[in-house]
Amino acid sequence: MSLSFTRADFPEDFVFGTATSAYQIEGHSRGGAGRTHWDDFAETPGNVVRAETGAIACDHLTRWQEDLDLAAGAGLDAYRFSTSWARVLPDGRGAVNAEGLDFYDRLVDGMLARGLKPALTLYHWELPSPLADLGGWRNRDIAGWFADFAEIIGRRLGDRLWSAAPVNEPWCVAWLSHFEGQHAPGVRDIRAATRAMHHVGLAHGHAIAALRSLGVGNLGAVCNLEYALPTDDSDGAHAAARLHDGIYNRWFAGAFRRGAYPEDVLDHLAPHMPDGWQDDMATIAAPLDWFGLNYYTCARLAPCDGPWPGYRTVEGPLPRTQMGWEICPEGLAHFLGRMHADFDDGLPLYVTENGMAWPDTPGHDDPARIDYLDAHLARARNAIADSVPLKGYFVWSLLDNYEWALGYDKRFGLVHVDFDTLERTPKASYHALARALAP
Repeated sequence: MSLSFTRADFPEDFVFGTATSAYQIEGHSRGGAGRTHWDDFAETPGNVVRAETGAIACDHLTRWQEDLDLAAGAGLDAYRFSTSWARVLPDGRGAVNAEGLDFYDRLVDGMLARGLKPALTLYHWELPSPLADLGGWRNRDIAGWFADFAEIIGRRLGDRLWSAAPVNEPWCVAWLSHFEGQHAPGVRDIRAATRAMHHVGLAHGHAIAALRSLGVGNLGAVCNLEYALPTDDSDGAHAAARLHDGIYNRWFAGAFRRGAYPEDVLDHLAPHMPDGWQDDMATIAAPLDWFGLNYYTCARLAPCDGPWPGYRTVEGPLPRTQMGWEICPEGLAHFLGRMHADFDDGLPLYVTENGMAWPDTPGHDDPARIDYLDAHLARARNAIADSVPLKGYFVWSLLDNYEWALGYDKRFGLVHVDFDTLERTPKASYHALARALAP
């Protein structure tokens, strides 16, 4: 089974890549890494499937050369990776773990040696536990702590990076984790969530400033976006979809690109915002060189009784992935067009994550993932034809890995990982992508 496109169907400078994150693949119990709030969350009964953690994960810490060979072997141009704050600074501040920083130094050199562009994400959710003890993302001081971390990474790696972004999916860091309680630290508190929503943006802005001061270029933001659809044509369903869109999509995109939060969301969250938050907006809206979209699915919204935000999600009719997410490539088309039209600034766009979990088996065909990638890349080609400045696309993920609260059951990888032996086996989708990208 093959993909329906070739590299020649995209602009000559279009970047194809794949992505991973530190805690999900490295093996956090090794190499001098400090404890994270994900370790604490996972070891609390009921939070994570089988209480699994990232202690070993894919053992990328020692198998990184094989993994980079796999990325290069697929004909990819770039590799999006993240640095673990707790691996570099076990206490979140203070003494640097030289072993951790040396690992990322070797990793970047390994990418360059294989012709892969190093695309850095500073933070992909593994907050050092000592900082969580101080309030974590609820504490305004975290913006300064994060800027210090950014400076350490920028000084060591910045001369060789192709791109950098401070925070992966700030909605997950703040809202999913502090309002819905589904990710670490597992808080369900509107005041904590509101402050985290603001402080994540402030940390992003300070990190951009720290990296720019070191001469690091090609800096961007990476937001996850979910296509919000009303369940019917009623006013209530349309209002529910609009509010969900505001919390999930417009809050961070508007802050990063316009320096403004959506009024319909702020109407309710304003009483919980930290004092003087308005003075931070210019910092949060630090100029960017590109904007990244992580897109997977849609949500269908209906009003419901109860406290704000007063809506619920309803199951839709489309086929679903192993995560239970509807396969809705129209949503990617929607956001590519909208991010270009709404901001009208010509900022280059990248699809920084897109992919699907599927219960596949090594040696068997991988038709669902091939179809998924094909459908979404067709929307990417259409967007380019419509003059959207889309410059690249990254598949999530290179490897099957630790899927956070869902443990090791959900398989997003182009490469199958046997979590008993840690053997890597490229899937049919990996080979299909390699054929499509071959010169």
